[in-house]
Amino acid sequence: MTTKLYLDGAWTDAGAGGTRDVISPHDQRVIATVAEGDADDATTAVLAARRAFDTGPWRTTTAKARGEVVRAIGDLVVEHLDEFARRETLDTGKPLADSVTDMHDIASVFHYYAGVADAHGGRVVDAPSPDVVSRVQREPVGVCTQISPWNYPLLQASWKLAPALAAGNTVVVKPSEQTPLTTLYLVELIDEHLDLPPGVVNLVLGAGAAVGQPLTSHPAVDLVSFTGGVATGRRIMAEAAATVKKIALELGGKNPNIVFADVDLDVAADHALTAVFLHAGQVCSAGARLLVQDEVHDALVQRIVDRLPEITLGDGFVDGVRSGPLISAEHRDKVESYVAIGLEEGANLAAGGSRPDDPALADGFYYLPTVFTDCTSKMRIVQEEVFGPVLTVERFRDEEQAVALANDTIYGLAAAVWTDDVSRAQRVANALRCGTVWINDFHPYFPQAEWGGYKQSGFGRELGVAGFEEYTETKHVYQNLRPGSAGWL
Repeated sequence: MTTKLYLDGAWTDAGAGGTRDVISPHDQRVIATVAEGDADDATTAVLAARRAFDTGPWRTTTAKARGEVVRAIGDLVVEHLDEFARRETLDTGKPLADSVTDMHDIASVFHYYAGVADAHGGRVVDAPSPDVVSRVQREPVGVCTQISPWNYPLLQASWKLAPALAAGNTVVVKPSEQTPLTTLYLVELIDEHLDLPPGVVNLVLGAGAAVGQPLTSHPAVDLVSFTGGVATGRRIMAEAAATVKKIALELGGKNPNIVFADVDLDVAADHALTAVFLHAGQVCSAGARLLVQDEVHDALVQRIVDRLPEITLGDGFVDGVRSGPLISAEHRDKVESYVAIGLEEGANLAAGGSRPDDPALADGFYYLPTVFTDCTSKMRIVQEEVFGPVLTVERFRDEEQAVALANDTIYGLAAAVWTDDVSRAQRVANALRCGTVWINDFHPYFPQAEWGGYKQSGFGRELGVAGFEEYTETKHVYQNLRPGSAGWL
């Protein structure tokens, strides 16, 4: 297993010799020891990417050829899918079946952007004179630093890496220090199998506090893409402002799942469980806020609570396990603190609210699926992102109140509406202030459709054509075919 930094086309130890143990969230064993970079290593990576963009051949490689490289990366993911999935489960603790699904999605992202690479080069503009050729062309931004989170390590990295390379940029990739193994493996395979010029792809490992500043503030960086928390996103905005960099931020959400009384409650309950408890609730688009119409509130909540025992916690490599641990002891402490806050605020603990008592799980960072009822939109447990297996339930009377409650948040990433009334479904979807709305479903996404948030969920888009355009600049080229005297003087 490669455990080093990848700088300017070569694997290298951290400059100061630092290392970090990667810990299994399932049982706290050391699963790998990797290089731990610092600010100097990050600067080296940025400067390598700068040279590769300014003087190397990648920027001027044809879009078709770049697309072929991006497709080849997707093929590598498919070819080595089992090993990718194994490492993802080691890193995150999620069930192996979920990791396998992630890898198929990752390959699809690379394959999609392989097709986009030469399909969005620009357009010819109808100029006001027959003697003028005018076109708007798309060009790569330049050096892009890409900072990915720990919950979907390689998936989130693929959303950034695939369009950036397809557009002709050079990149510095920084995975979370808690979950670096799949990103390391991808760069290892790229290095072994693809003939990319040195400096096009660089990999820096390390904590954000140590390596983050050069990645977000160095004048050689043209674009910063970050997925993570709001507080860190604000710091990145401030650091990038000094040199007016392009930035793209996806900063999580507190996502409402709205259920009207006219739906099949068994189906709605099933999806509500997946919405919030998938990957132990560590999903930026988790449906952690369940809004239920008064007439069916009690019946729906009872269905959800009755099915909680079906969510088997445990080792992600064991068949039948449906949810793994939280990522760390610190994160579990955060979730526990929010459960305490919910109780202090007067929410009713309908289920969960503690660590499991199974001795087999004692060494891991496990927490039971938790449900709070009697919640109001003013509670911190409702407003703030817990990022764990905690569901809050609110009541609503009618459509108007449902929309008002759903939009009563600083976030705007995703939402869902459940109703058999087609007109109401469209009205509510149009009224919700968020980047993705599901109707009678929760969580599906695909590479062709843009992803991103409103309000403090961030700005910029990943996936879709807009996800490609984030990594481009537009240039208007105007050519006068019959130049002559301007006649102004």
